[in-house]
Amino acid sequence: MFHEAKHSFASHGVKVGGVEIDIPAMMAQKNKAVAGLTKGIEGLFKKNKVSYVKGSGKIVSQGEVLVDLLEGGTKTLKAKNIIIATGSAVKSLPGITIDEKKIVSSTGALSLPEVPKKLVVIGAGYIGLEMGSVWGRLGSEVTVVEFADTIVPSLDAEIRSSFQRTLEKQKMKFKLKTKVVSVDASGPGVKLTLEPSTGGEQTVLEADVVLVSAGRIPYTEGLGLKEIGVKMDKFGRLEVDKHFQTNIPGIYGIGDVIPGPMLAHKAEEDGIACVELLAGKPGHVNYDTVPGVVYTHPEVASVGKTEEQVKALGISYAVGKFPFMANSRARTIDDAEGLVKIIADKETDKVLGVHIMGPNAGELIHEAVLALEYGASSEDIARTCHGHPTLSEAVKEAALATHSKAIHF
Repeated sequence: MFHEAKHSFASHGVKVGGVEIDIPAMMAQKNKAVAGLTKGIEGLFKKNKVSYVKGSGKIVSQGEVLVDLLEGGTKTLKAKNIIIATGSAVKSLPGITIDEKKIVSSTGALSLPEVPKKLVVIGAGYIGLEMGSVWGRLGSEVTVVEFADTIVPSLDAEIRSSFQRTLEKQKMKFKLKTKVVSVDASGPGVKLTLEPSTGGEQTVLEADVVLVSAGRIPYTEGLGLKEIGVKMDKFGRLEVDKHFQTNIPGIYGIGDVIPGPMLAHKAEEDGIACVELLAGKPGHVNYDTVPGVVYTHPEVASVGKTEEQVKALGISYAVGKFPFMANSRARTIDDAEGLVKIIADKETDKVLGVHIMGPNAGELIHEAVLALEYGASSEDIARTCHGHPTLSEAVKEAALATHSKAIHF
């Protein structure tokens, strides 16, 4: 809203005086939203007769959990089935201590007391770019340091290039193929010593705040899993069968602690499928149709295979693209950066992957998720009537471009 007021209002004929940021008010609004949502979950627990035990749990034997209660003391819970849903933790980097003040994780980055003049983000994945994008719009000079040679490696390469160019236009700087050798937070700011990933001459980069965003790791430590013999892979994830069960009968895992994309909506689907299976019903999650969304501005969303993956599989394919610059709604709201890209099997026209960079991409992607889930063709999307003027017309036009020819481009 602040960025919009400073950069977009005037061209729409809205005159405003000196626009200022009130960080405490901004944080209060965020905290109110979070508190309301978490209290809502507690309300759902009560409604569905779920007992909520607050504390730190540890599995002491098959079917038994010992809880160190937050209010003091311990409590033992016995159960036929135990589901481990402890999520993930921030991946630390050697020699860097996160204090959530000058050197922060995503948790600290959501609670900074003021806008840092210079923010350095270590890691060019989803979370680093999202947080960098937020503080960049609020006025920070943002530099992203990434060990690899690309940002968000899971994205389609063409979308990724377009995305990086857009972020650079927004004055976000990137230092790719760069390693952080050390971080010194002893002074008023933070000094980072950098060198090329392959080795070479060192340079120093100064910042007010450093965000460590080098990925996440499964939260499986201290749960008593090793002691009772639960098998884990080299990444610390639980090894589970197709019914989410570990090698120990009655102990299950879902979400970030098992293989698959580390996303909240994937974890939710895992949880539902796991409990349905425990109840004797069918349950399954198709990881190939789990959408991914980068909540920057513009947003980036994707589902299915990238063009690189399709090419590597040796599949003959067709690609259709449509820019938001040619979409009526995007043009009228003056938010027309980006495109929709659809990849389909050349022989069958079955949609294999959809990649969107643009306004509301995270909402638009679900038409594509449904298309992939039902095995739709690009012609199916192209022949479906879409409301006008809407952003979703860009998806229809990209499907037309994949199957035959776009109308408005």
